[in-house]
Amino acid sequence: MTSIDSGFSGQTVICTFDVTPGTAHDVLDALTDAYQQVIRRRDGFISAAIHLNDAQTRIATYSQWRERGDYQAMLRSPEMRDRNRAIHAMCRSFEPVMYEVAGVYQD
Repeated sequence: MTSIDSGFSGQTVICTFDVTPGTAHDVLDALTDAYQQVIRRRDGFISAAIHLNDAQTRIATYSQWRERGDYQAMLRSPEMRDRNRAIHAMCRSFEPVMYEVAGVYQD
């Protein structure tokens, strides 16, 4: 289970995908397969989640990595380069952004 903790010292990556209702589930299928078959098996991977908005026009992924270099190595692998090209072809755009946890608020 993904856990957000203000003391987390690894790398958090949030990717947003601009899709259409007609391509949203194709992109979800491709992302799900990538996480199940490749990403979660890479060194440094901790956890991830995939989100789809109600209008089916935006997908967001949230992933946690031990180190920034672990995420970058996954992106550079030949299999992920091929998968990312295919995913990008189904999207209007997608943007991965690296973050640090700045605060966590719970009740």
